[in-house]
Amino acid sequence: MKKILIMGLPGAGKTTLAKLLAPLLNAVHFNADDVRREINKDLGFGPEDRLEHARRMGWLCDQVVKTGAFAIADFVCPTPATRRAFMDDGPAFVVWMRRVQTGRFEDTNALFEPPETCDVAVGVEGAPEYWAERIRQMLLPVFDPQKPTALFLGRYQPFHESHRALIAEGIRRVGQACIAVRNTHDLDDANRFAFEDVKARIEARLRDFYGRYVVVQAPNITKVFHGLDLGYEVEQIVLGDAIQAVSPTAVQNRLSQATS
Repeated sequence: MKKILIMGLPGAGKTTLAKLLAPLLNAVHFNADDVRREINKDLGFGPEDRLEHARRMGWLCDQVVKTGAFAIADFVCPTPATRRAFMDDGPAFVVWMRRVQTGRFEDTNALFEPPETCDVAVGVEGAPEYWAERIRQMLLPVFDPQKPTALFLGRYQPFHESHRALIAEGIRRVGQACIAVRNTHDLDDANRFAFEDVKARIEARLRDFYGRYVVVQAPNITKVFHGLDLGYEVEQIVLGDAIQAVSPTAVQNRLSQATS
């Protein structure tokens, strides 16, 4: 989940938390006051304008998320209707700042309805830095070399949609993956990409699986042997015909044309 809503009454610490969290996630931060001042100048604080403001805040976040990045919106978002408007085009990870019971503005206090559900409820305990790090850990899993891991070995010359689908399925089944790139660079015309180029392409294609895979360089492995059953399985994953039919040569040619 890369669309994040930090909501709560005025003075609850929404912006403070958002400013701490944004660099941890390399996220784009949309602050309600800034958006109202620069973009939503036509909107007031009546019920309909609040709904439209929430919808636009959600839309801004959605555009960022489409690029693969995180987006954080911090604003009161006081009612179930405004929250639905914010999530009109996509769900969100909701952080409820409940550090204060009464805000600065009486009309907002009267309007505000606590959310029935949220992903994180921030109370008075814990510094903002603690909560920012806790949320980061929830949103950005960290590869654990001791957890069960799927191994994928290949040249990836180049890494394409079939490879992505294969690794995504492995991660779905096992939880995380190690992608070992065989060192075949410049052996022939079919191996034109260096390891760093292959790695960059893999990371770009697997942005949705951040923290759930590692990419390592392997020797030019041409045989795989194993002896006794030592706790791992060797299995072929067969995908749909459309994915199986992807031609690495055709992908190579398109890349060559794009860079020539």
